[in-house]
Amino acid sequence: MVYDALLPPLDWPEFEAGSVWLVGAGPGDPGLLSLLALHALRQADSIVHDALVDPRILRLARPDSVLEYAGKRGGKPSPRQPDISARLVQLARAGRRVLRLKGGDPFVFGRGAEEALALVAAGIAFRIVPGITAGIGGLTYAGIPTTHRETNAAVSFITGHNSDGVVPDGLDWGALAKGAPVLVIYMALKHLGAIAERLIAGGRNKDEPVAIVSKAATPDQRVLETTLGAAAADADAAAIEPPALVVVGEVVRLRAGLDWLGALAGRVLVADPLGGRRPAKAG
Repeated sequence: MVYDALLPPLDWPEFEAGSVWLVGAGPGDPGLLSLLALHALRQADSIVHDALVDPRILRLARPDSVLEYAGKRGGKPSPRQPDISARLVQLARAGRRVLRLKGGDPFVFGRGAEEALALVAAGIAFRIVPGITAGIGGLTYAGIPTTHRETNAAVSFITGHNSDGVVPDGLDWGALAKGAPVLVIYMALKHLGAIAERLIAGGRNKDEPVAIVSKAATPDQRVLETTLGAAAADADAAAIEPPALVVVGEVVRLRAGLDWLGALAGRVLVADPLGGRRPAKAG
């Protein structure tokens, strides 16, 4: 079978009964799974998965694995984080091989560290398997690099809301506006207008290019190119849906030359998408 061909005869770690693997499933495309993630899917007895895990990935699980949904979506009834952690402990203590499958990377805005620390407190053995975070892999599928030597030597990854679902007040938005030439903002769609206002007040140009990537690295991916000042209104007008990433900075202009998915569909790419513009390297 394909699985056997993908997993060469290496010394794969044993997925032991009574343990938990916290695994990143990547931004969507099953091809972006790591081999360790695939190994875990084929071994797990119970799979506790997020809303952002692509259904095609779940179909790779062992046929008799028990799937449990533990997704959180803004504005909708969602399981509490302590309840999810408690469920992982309960399943492990029942002797199950428990796969906690999370979109992106477990340690990048994924609350994987909280779950792992709950396992430590309960004395449960665990393993962390990194995944490709949406802020890198999702943007790559949109044809937007997180860095380019002509635009930026630094990038900041930001959450668009805190644990209470509001714009994080603990962030120094003025410092972020001035200090990072490229901003990649997760979970920002709901508060995009307020975030843009804070960045503009902190010194960002309202005409700075912005891209909003909805459902990145899935068959339903959409990319909206706009500006910082118009981003919230344009997202509403285009009916952009979450999950969505927002990227602010000159790297967005590079999409005209790097939209490889668009090129497969017939888009003509531009060899010099910056058009001679060489912005100051603030990073």
